[in-house]
Amino acid sequence: RQNSPCENDRQRGLFSCQSNCLDHHGHHPSCLFLFHFPSDYDKIEKNSVGGSVMAAQRLDKIIASTGRWSRREVKDLVRQGRVTVDDVPARSAEEKAAPEQAVIAVNGEKLNWRRYTWVMLNKPAGYLSATEDGRGATVLDLLPQDLQRQGLFPVGRLDKDTEGLLLLTNEGGLAHELLSPKKHVDKEYYVRVAGRLSAADSAAFAEGLHLDDGLICQPAELRILTAGEESEAYVILREGKFHQIKRMLAYLGKPVLYLERVRMGNLLLDPVLERGTYRLLTKEEWQALAKLTEETRKPRNFNKKESDFLLKKEKTSCNPTK
Repeated sequence: RQNSPCENDRQRGLFSCQSNCLDHHGHHPSCLFLFHFPSDYDKIEKNSVGGSVMAAQRLDKIIASTGRWSRREVKDLVRQGRVTVDDVPARSAEEKAAPEQAVIAVNGEKLNWRRYTWVMLNKPAGYLSATEDGRGATVLDLLPQDLQRQGLFPVGRLDKDTEGLLLLTNEGGLAHELLSPKKHVDKEYYVRVAGRLSAADSAAFAEGLHLDDGLICQPAELRILTAGEESEAYVILREGKFHQIKRMLAYLGKPVLYLERVRMGNLLLDPVLERGTYRLLTKEEWQALAKLTEETRKPRNFNKKESDFLLKKEKTSCNPTK
């Protein structure tokens, strides 16, 4: 049969209504709205959890997102027949596939695709918590090229001389929520200071300090481990202002000699990681971090399939040169 004007619109990626009749106002009586469907609508996969959708992507984009090849290199690989999708040689780098469902292989090796990447780094002193900085080496310089190409950035900052737990990711939403003071995510540090820490210092932290330079600090926790000419303690903050711990302790007359972050939320610095080495977070670790943002009764919308493919339960070599 001959298609109505509305059915022709539907075939061109437009949907207006079910009727080709106009009322006396010149409108379609069934629907007054016009929706533009994406050109690859037929390749969008329905997710079984929450009704979320995941659109198919170009092969060159999927493979290049791993950081191991550029898009130009992917085109050469496809041309040479070295890329397969579900065991079938790819015909074009522009061919589309659903990265969460398709089995994509390069040179016979299954592609380890992740929508997002999360890295735990045991930061050494001497590195800047930045993606690039003309003043010196950054924490990204401790990672291999394939991770550097994935658009990772530090989740918060550690001072150049501060060591310990630093997360890097390319998932901006969750990173922002973990750093937001409204989410009340603890950051715990081991600190060594000059001078004797006292119960009065712990009480001052618990009260919240108003520093001479105008900085108003939220209540924090100072748990003293040892007290003497040099003292040791754990500091727990729910915010992270510039040089905050150093400024708070200097205000109390106890300058910081050494500072190391040991925990963020429910994630502890892996004791296996040597200084300057890294590993990927496990799926369970990522889910635990994401759960922290739900406890404020403003749940973060992510689906099970995303989390399953987000972070495989595997660890990279702890050698940052590999």
